[in-house]
Amino acid sequence: MKIKLIDIAHGRSGDKGDAANIGIIAYDDKGYKILEKHLTADKVKEHFKGICKGKVERFELPNIRALNFLLHNTLGGGGTVSLKHDAQGKTLAAALLRMEIDI
Repeated sequence: MKIKLIDIAHGRSGDKGDAANIGIIAYDDKGYKILEKHLTADKVKEHFKGICKGKVERFELPNIRALNFLLHNTLGGGGTVSLKHDAQGKTLAAALLRMEIDI
């Protein structure tokens, strides 16, 4: 069965210099278990293959039912020097929430 992340979670994103930071927060415990099992750093890297030039790190925050991803070398140098339309990565959570995963 395929689901979109937006059906089980919401998210926020922003910049950390040249790295994008994406937090995906499950609506409930069941959703968090799905995220924890199926939303890997490798899948996020593949989803953003056109813009993420570095590694992707995943951090688990079970107490708030969230996963945080740090996408290195993604923002073209960061907000003050980047020529990208979204130099601060504010739209990346919305883009990730449209990812479909097999469960």
